[in-house]
Amino acid sequence: MVLPLVIMTVADDDTMNAVVDGVPYLPAAFAPPWRRDSFAMILDQLTARHRTPLRVEVREADGTVFTDIITPARTRTLLPAQTPDPEPAADPPPVPAAGVLVGLVESGFVPGEDIAVAVVIGHSDAAPDGTARGLLTRTQLAASPTREVILLGRVSGTLTIGHPE
Repeated sequence: MVLPLVIMTVADDDTMNAVVDGVPYLPAAFAPPWRRDSFAMILDQLTARHRTPLRVEVREADGTVFTDIITPARTRTLLPAQTPDPEPAADPPPVPAAGVLVGLVESGFVPGEDIAVAVVIGHSDAAPDGTARGLLTRTQLAASPTREVILLGRVSGTLTIGHPE
């Protein structure tokens, strides 16, 4: 899967331009140019439009470049208080019987290599010094037969596998 690439270039005067997959992403007609403080609004608009994670590069005026993966926010529908109760939901789909498997096949591994299989249950951010920690409840950890925790840097590609106490 190739993520859409958003490049935001910040000028010395804090104006900014945005390009999505090589196509300029412009402010609304007659609106002022993008500024640094438009950053979050632009990303909100783009994640809502694409409904997929975005690879974002921010190029500062001093030449510094920051890269990150931005994921769309989860949307929740709230009903106003005066709205009548919604129609009852249809019965949920039946739960598959135990033993039904789902699979994922990917290439690029070394033949015979041991492959860990992990299910992502949350995300964390790296600290300013580049360290990261994953926090789990004891119940979540107990659900893992190997008791392994994998931390994978989505940008750096850094991968660590550990056994928390």
